[in-house]
Amino acid sequence: MNNPAEQPFIAHLIELRNRLLHIVLCIVFFALPLSIYANDIYALLAQPLMSHLPQNSTMIATNVTSPFMTPFKLSLVTAIFLSVPFILYQIWGFLAPALYKNEQRAIFPLLIASTVLFYLGVAFAYFVVAPLVLAFFTTAAPVGVTVMTDIEAYLDFVLMLFFAFGVCFEVPIFTIVLVWSGFTTVESLVEKRPYVIVGAFVIGMFLTPPDVLSQTLLALPMWLLFEVGLLFARLKMRPKKVKTVAVSNVRTKKRRPKPKQ
Repeated sequence: MNNPAEQPFIAHLIELRNRLLHIVLCIVFFALPLSIYANDIYALLAQPLMSHLPQNSTMIATNVTSPFMTPFKLSLVTAIFLSVPFILYQIWGFLAPALYKNEQRAIFPLLIASTVLFYLGVAFAYFVVAPLVLAFFTTAAPVGVTVMTDIEAYLDFVLMLFFAFGVCFEVPIFTIVLVWSGFTTVESLVEKRPYVIVGAFVIGMFLTPPDVLSQTLLALPMWLLFEVGLLFARLKMRPKKVKTVAVSNVRTKKRRPKPKQ
């Protein structure tokens, strides 16, 4: 006979399994049609590099399986990328019952904002950063060296760039969560602004290719997004402070002794 105390835990495991299965099915749903156009998707991804390659220069495949596996890998990553809203929805559905109503009202907008910011970071990397970085690398080749990039190496490079900018564009969410959770305050973060700016350039040094241009293109948006996070955290905290002051004034008035007649 099963212990009744174990039923809720088993029910959670069953729900978690079902939600993970739904996530896998969603990824497969996008991956199957995308795999048919895998080569076209890779050609679109390679456009920033191909536009800067010398005339009559092409990309190469050094591994035997690269011509097939690299576009297939890209189609799978693209399917996961398109499934991010559904994945976050499943995570939210699993965690929401354990949260209070006020916590649900605070976290759900953050999930939506984090998804939008991640997509914005990837778009910024593709349309702004990648063309500039690739133009720098292709023109920096020594005389007599023909730039012929391996398709697998290029895919890893671009995915790393997309992931770095997608995560770093989440800085406002991290800032707001730190302030709302009480781990720190807006005033404390303002005092640490110089360290944050230096840290942004250090993170850019590790997450981007070893050139000053790409590091700066990552560090500056991180700094600006940090300021945006401070702004929203300050706006969110302000009504609470005003409410606290108002309640304090009411209590003071209630406790004030009446003048003797």
